[in-house]
Amino acid sequence: MSDNLPTIEFPAAIVDLKFPLDNFRTALAGKGPVRIVAMGSSSTAGLGNVVAYPARLELYLRKHFKDDDPRLNIRIDVLNRGKGGEDAPQEVGRFTDDIFADNPSLVLWQVGTNAVFRKEQFDFDEVVRKIVEGLKLLRDHPTMDVVLIDPQYVTAMLFDEKAELSEKMASAIRIAAQDAKVNLFQRWALMRHWNVHNNASFEQLLAPDDELQLHQSDWSTMQVARALRSAILKASGATQKCPCLITA
Repeated sequence: MSDNLPTIEFPAAIVDLKFPLDNFRTALAGKGPVRIVAMGSSSTAGLGNVVAYPARLELYLRKHFKDDDPRLNIRIDVLNRGKGGEDAPQEVGRFTDDIFADNPSLVLWQVGTNAVFRKEQFDFDEVVRKIVEGLKLLRDHPTMDVVLIDPQYVTAMLFDEKAELSEKMASAIRIAAQDAKVNLFQRWALMRHWNVHNNASFEQLLAPDDELQLHQSDWSTMQVARALRSAILKASGATQKCPCLITA
């Protein structure tokens, strides 16, 4: 990867969450560790040479409440429940053991990538139905907030007919989130903004030596985790001292 990494933006219209994270805010006022569960596939689970976004998010949130806003002596635990190759049909089946059993105050659900990338193995409409079903299960839980995360904007999602299918999936996820009245973190739009408007190349966005051209680089994963941290802090009413521009 080039050492000449771009300065990137976190446009509020893309990054900001629509609904407040009331349950997460309540948990911050409690006495025990605050748990976040990250559900998803390989971009949640992570690659061997890339620090996965849940680990980075945990680090950034812990630092915030230790150094930037030490009024709350609270520990944030981000539990990584990512499994490579899965999508909504398999992930919803894991909700009881991998989400509800841990009683988190916030669930981050990354979904939709494999329905496009491995489209021969998944039925698109079934995946969308399972996303809707899963959002209802999560939304109806009385002590959890939900943030849905859409696919990553990378080369593998733009090959041939996959570009159109990727846009269709991003749109279906956006509609599902709107209908369920849950938050959507627009990873697809954010990474596309970096590529189109901030001149971040796919060489910079993609993990090196990833023959699939599917997984994010350590650098772009770091930026997504920072954007997500900022969105969570703002939606929970926590003090933010994050610059709107981040330089590598």
